[in-house]
Amino acid sequence: MLITNIKGLVGLHPKSKLMLRGSELNDLHVLENAWLLIENGLIKDFGEMAAIPSSISHLPAYNASGRYVFPSWCDSHTHIVFAATREEEFAMKIQGKTYEEIAAAGGGILNSANKLQKATEDELFESASVRLKQMILQGTGAVEIKSGYGLTVESEIKMLRVIKRLKASFPVPIKATFLAAHAFPALYKDDHEGYINLIINEMLPVIAEEKLADYIDVFCEKGFFSVAETDWILKAGAVYGLKPKVHANQLSVSGAVEVAVLNHAVSVDHLEESDEATIAALQNANTMATLLPSCSFYLGIPFADAKSFIKANLPVTLATDYNPGSTPSGNMNFVVALACIKLKMFPEQAINAATLNGAAAMEISENYGSIAIGKKANLFITKPMPSIAYLPYSFGETLVDRVILNGEIYNG
Repeated sequence: MLITNIKGLVGLHPKSKLMLRGSELNDLHVLENAWLLIENGLIKDFGEMAAIPSSISHLPAYNASGRYVFPSWCDSHTHIVFAATREEEFAMKIQGKTYEEIAAAGGGILNSANKLQKATEDELFESASVRLKQMILQGTGAVEIKSGYGLTVESEIKMLRVIKRLKASFPVPIKATFLAAHAFPALYKDDHEGYINLIINEMLPVIAEEKLADYIDVFCEKGFFSVAETDWILKAGAVYGLKPKVHANQLSVSGAVEVAVLNHAVSVDHLEESDEATIAALQNANTMATLLPSCSFYLGIPFADAKSFIKANLPVTLATDYNPGSTPSGNMNFVVALACIKLKMFPEQAINAATLNGAAAMEISENYGSIAIGKKANLFITKPMPSIAYLPYSFGETLVDRVILNGEIYNG
């Protein structure tokens, strides 16, 4: 495939550049009036139209006049395998009920768990497929999916098997994360040790045997899993080769970041609440700081302090947190817009955080997340637009016109 007359080829980074820290996020690198050649699913070459080689100039081409070509969004935090939406909680949020109050009233994660336990694997696969297709058509070309709405041995394994089917069925890289430590089921409300032993002794061996997960995650927060419990679970996962990710500092500065760093976590996700100790812990680590602004938008909680993280030279990532309770949206374009509007990130910073650094948070940035010769041709072409900044500026407009995965047009 040859694409010509590209108004701007966005996100050019050397293939060896695997993540961007701090001020590096300012450098998006755009080649204006460009061409791009795709061969065997990979980016073969690119350059300025004024210097397009005669050997390819005669090939049939897609004329991208007035349009930008972006690397696909890389969404490193989602919960898209769930049984039912939770709009019945929507009015409770409007009434001012907090996340904790909704959970105490039988809503929240346990609500999703009850519904998921009754759903079949086929039902979960079909509904998640619909969501994933929609995400792809909005420009997402790589995704991480968590379990965590099962909360029983049978249902957690069921969720992970659905994710494994999605991996086999869709033309995008998918990472699976085991998140049974998402909440304590009602049966174990007063027996935390019993539930953690269930995770470690009954779930993890099956997950390892069937190769169902890449990562292990824990919701470390007051009312959920303590720092000590988080450490216990992460260390148990490491025995089976599962790398840590942690839901950290969503509702309070909890010590979650520090325990994540001690366990060499790939990422800490949320970080709506942070302090100097949070930043100091991350400065001495390679752990990615994954921010989820659409969760803050939906719940009405504080937005993460992206500017301080960037100033501290941290590798900042953006993701959707797509789930039925706190972020019922998988639209990365909206996440990028919110990052600019609410986190005060520049468009260049937000786009880098949602592409190359999103790929880094899934450990796939060697092949995804930027425009470089030899990388996978997972891209999207925009509708005609005046500038790169127009994409987050015009946050309600659908600007993804054409999606390319593995070098081929994707129509869903």
